[in-house]
Amino acid sequence: MIGKLSGRLDYRATDHVLIDVGGVGYMVYCSDRTMATLPGPGEAVSLFTELLVREDLLQLFGFTTLVEKEWHRLLMSVQGIGAKASMAILSTLGADGVSRAVTLGDWNAIKAAKGVGPKTAQKVVLELKDKAPNVMAMGGTLAAAQGSVPAAPAGDDVLEPVVMPSASAQAEALSALVNLGYSHGDAAGAIAQAAGDGAAETPALIRGALKLLAPRE
Repeated sequence: MIGKLSGRLDYRATDHVLIDVGGVGYMVYCSDRTMATLPGPGEAVSLFTELLVREDLLQLFGFTTLVEKEWHRLLMSVQGIGAKASMAILSTLGADGVSRAVTLGDWNAIKAAKGVGPKTAQKVVLELKDKAPNVMAMGGTLAAAQGSVPAAPAGDDVLEPVVMPSASAQAEALSALVNLGYSHGDAAGAIAQAAGDGAAETPALIRGALKLLAPRE
């Protein structure tokens, strides 16, 4: 299994790149969002990879983060979602967007990806909803390990652990806001921001989201 490649980017196409690793060229397919982050030809590049093996095909897919790679793997586990559809979903939403859509049961966001119908989008949400918190937690763990989360201060002032809301709490808050007349997209975005601000229970999520959605004078 090829899990990561580091080398020189030889050329870029619309949906893939060629990476030279020690004189061997690897063709790696990427989402639109990943392609947008990659450097130009001749520059150093490093990607996490997932190898798709079929009887008549070997294909490498590249990701800038392990969270994006994990979502690709999970999306591919859903019947009706192949590599092309997975890349389309990640191109449309990004890893964070997929996490949010699946957690909140927002299958309309999944359906926005090219080639993904409503039934398949609903199946993605249904089958992966329980797995979303683990993927999101993986992102937090990696951020801490890589030093992007502030270290606890010295002495007795230790940072309190962040409590993330459950998928059910976010889904209940989303349903309540939609019933109040807010659009699905606006409500989902406000809930995600409220969760990031520390709200964990359904009432707190609703209050925080309502404050964010309130008209500004």
